[in-house]
Amino acid sequence: MKKLSFILFVTVLTVSVSAQKSTATFGVKAGLSNAGFRGDAVGNLNNLLDFTDGMVTTSNRTGLFAGAYATLPFGGIISLEPGLYYTEKGYNVKGELGLKGLEFLGANAKAQLQQQYIDIPLLLKADLGGGLQVFAGPQVSYLAKSNLRTTAGLLGINLLNRTIDATDQFNRWDMCVTGGVGYQFTNGLNLSASYDYGLSKVDANKNMNGYNTAFKVGLGFRF
Repeated sequence: MKKLSFILFVTVLTVSVSAQKSTATFGVKAGLSNAGFRGDAVGNLNNLLDFTDGMVTTSNRTGLFAGAYATLPFGGIISLEPGLYYTEKGYNVKGELGLKGLEFLGANAKAQLQQQYIDIPLLLKADLGGGLQVFAGPQVSYLAKSNLRTTAGLLGINLLNRTIDATDQFNRWDMCVTGGVGYQFTNGLNLSASYDYGLSKVDANKNMNGYNTAFKVGLGFRF
């Protein structure tokens, strides 16, 4: 299903670029991504961590994203904007937890899921005038790497700092819808803020109702 969606996406992108190449403009964009899980957030890590009966707190992971995009005008205020971005996503867990195969670590243990995605959005953008823009559309993502870094300390002493490869625990392909607002300056610079709403379960076995989410703020330049 996801591979078919990716093939359809690439086909639409290729046809669109071929049809609009004489009027297309290109740009680059980079910024911050505040990503996490929607749904069973902690449950998605249960194959990697042992949770105790103590307090466990979770939070989003802040990372970077960067890439390039093309703007293909349809005429009027509407344009098509395909893109290709590297995005850091993941999740943070803190509390009484342990790493499987190791003894109990205590309340100072922390785990950070460090994920690296390739995001391929296909956006419809409307120019509302005065530089203000709104956009929305589907996004296909590929999980390139997923590491779980676990740390634990006691009285200021670092007792554990271990990173394991957790890529196989997560679904390689992800589908979401994304949308947001932007502002295009006349000198080529632009600002954007968007939200990704995941539609595919991130758990490789699809046993957990966990989905990716991300809020992104970016600074770009249109050539």
